[in-house]
Amino acid sequence: MTERNAGLVHVRTPTYKRPEALKRALGSLIAQTWTNWVCDVYDDDPTGAGKAAVEALADPRIHYNHNSPQRFASKNINQCFTAANPRSADYFCVVEDDNYILPTFFAENIALCRQEGVEILLRNQFIEHASGTTEAHLSQGGLLDRLYVDGLYQSEDFRQSLLIGIGVSNGGLFWSRDTKCRLEIEYSTTATLQEYMRTFSICEPIYVAMTPLAVWAENAEQTTRNAELKASYLRRELDLKRSVQALQRAVWRRMSRQRRQQFLTDHRFAGDPTARARILAKALLLPGLGGKLDRREALRLRARGFAIRTLGRLAPDFSAFVRSRLGTAPNTATDSAPRRQAVRA
Repeated sequence: MTERNAGLVHVRTPTYKRPEALKRALGSLIAQTWTNWVCDVYDDDPTGAGKAAVEALADPRIHYNHNSPQRFASKNINQCFTAANPRSADYFCVVEDDNYILPTFFAENIALCRQEGVEILLRNQFIEHASGTTEAHLSQGGLLDRLYVDGLYQSEDFRQSLLIGIGVSNGGLFWSRDTKCRLEIEYSTTATLQEYMRTFSICEPIYVAMTPLAVWAENAEQTTRNAELKASYLRRELDLKRSVQALQRAVWRRMSRQRRQQFLTDHRFAGDPTARARILAKALLLPGLGGKLDRREALRLRARGFAIRTLGRLAPDFSAFVRSRLGTAPNTATDSAPRRQAVRA
C-alpha cells in the first residue's frame, strides 16, 4: 500500500490575528514526513490577517476560510472538531495557530492507531513557555506527564482523569473517521471548558502516547483575547470551576465502589495520591480521603468546594450535555455500574 492510499489527514487550524505564529504552525505541517494531508485554516479576524500568511506559503494543500460572521474563540475552535468530513479524510487533528507539531506527528500517530486498533489517540505535547516572546523555550517534559501513563484506556477509565486534571488537550487529539466520540461540543461554552467536556465525551478505547510530538503554547491571555464572554475574570473562573466540579461528580457517581477505593493509588494515572485527594476534597467527594490529607486541609478544601458550588453557575444546557454523553442523567448512576477491563500499559 502506498502512502497516497494509506490515509489522508485533515488538519483544522483556527486562527485570530497571529499571522507569524500561523506561518510557523502551517510550516510544521509542510515539514511532516507523512505528506498525504490537507489543511483548512479558519480565520476569525474580521480583517483577514491570516490570508497573507497562507498565500505566502503557496502550498495547495492549505485552504483559507474566512469566518463570516465572526465566531469568536470557543466556536472557532469547536468547529474544528466537527464530525463532518467534506474532504473524505481518514484521520483528523487540530493545530491551533500558536501551536505546532513535530515532523513525525502524522506518521507515528497513524502507525500507533493501526497497531493498537484504536480510532482515537491522545498524544503528549511539549510546553512552550513564554510563547510569542524572545524568551520562548520548550519544556523538558510533556504536558501530560503528571496525568497519564503510556497505554490503552477504556472510556470510563479515561474519564477519571477529570478527577486529576483537564484530561484532553485539543492539540494532542488525533482521531479517525470511524471514531464514535462526539468531539464537537454542541452546547454554548468557553474554549477552556470545551477541553474538559471533550474528556467527558470519550466513549471508546483511547490510546495515550506519552512521547511528545507536538508543542502547546503557554499563553492563556493571548489565546482568550478573542473570547466572546465579557463577564469578569472572577465570574468566568467560578463558572468554569462549577462546571468542572459537576463533571467530576458525574464521573465519580459512575465509578464502582471498588474503583473509588482504589482511585487514590491507581497506577494507571501519574498524579500524586495527595494531589488526587485535594481535588476530590474540593469536588466534595470521598469524605475520608484515605488519610492523605490532615483534617484542617480537608476542611479548607471542602469549604472552597462549597463556595464554588454555591457561587458558580452552570450553563442552562449543561445537564443536557452530560445526558447526551452518558445516555442517562448523571444522578441515576450507581456504585454497582458494570466495569470493563482498564488500561493496558
